[in-house]
Amino acid sequence: MEPDIAGKFSVGKAERQLRKGALEHCVLALLRDGPRYGVQLLEALEAGSVMAAGQGTIYPLLSRLRRDGLVETRWQESPIGPPRRYYELTPTGRAALKDFTDIWPHFRGAVDQFIVD
Repeated sequence: MEPDIAGKFSVGKAERQLRKGALEHCVLALLRDGPRYGVQLLEALEAGSVMAAGQGTIYPLLSRLRRDGLVETRWQESPIGPPRRYYELTPTGRAALKDFTDIWPHFRGAVDQFIVD
């Protein structure tokens, strides 16, 4: 898509900004049903192509989620290759995910009021 009149925004930039804002909560949602290691998270995000993220995005995000107390990690031996770091939701992470899932429909509805014809 072409940039708008100001030359600042395009569909690509809008999509990147939306993804950036939602990615953290998508990762928390992927951990809702149990621990996963980084590559599993990357693969799940790639399956929903809009949320695809690279290692340079996901691992810093996971580190921040750990520092913020939303996930905890543990190392587990792998049947093939080196041990893997698994990420799991903490009670604080579950609460943050619940807060987001509670507000998301209202937020989406509010935005839709402005942009849906």
